[in-house]
Amino acid sequence: MVQSVLFVCMGNICRSPTAEGVFRKLVDEAGRGSEFEIDSAGTIGYHQGDKADSRMRAAAESRGYLLEGRARQIDLRDFDLFDLIVTMDEENYRNVEALDPGSRARLVRMCDYCEVHDVTEVPDPYYGGERGFHVVIDILEDSCGNLLQKL
Repeated sequence: MVQSVLFVCMGNICRSPTAEGVFRKLVDEAGRGSEFEIDSAGTIGYHQGDKADSRMRAAAESRGYLLEGRARQIDLRDFDLFDLIVTMDEENYRNVEALDPGSRARLVRMCDYCEVHDVTEVPDPYYGGERGFHVVIDILEDSCGNLLQKL
């Protein structure tokens, strides 16, 4: 059975495409690629069609992750297409929850899967320095690894 996972942040240019890239690589390394459909989206459409932020792409590539998708906004069809919708922070959790038309999708928080990092949200690195992009990857490696184990 194929499981579908959608990662969601605000603009879909930093955190959620990185979660998608990290999770995709972990799935492939585990030889489980045929078991998953993986995507990412944002709660706003401001960056729709854009590549992931260049600073995030550079940080991800330096650690072996490819961020190849284009930003898109979550829409009502996603609630029927995905089994699991994973949000990066509380604001986006509430925004996605408010959009949910009563679907079969299960809505969860990314950091609920953290075991090494004691955080409740994946911080938005957009307005910070280069280190913030690596902190995001650290948190996502922790949480995505544990998410995969639970699936």
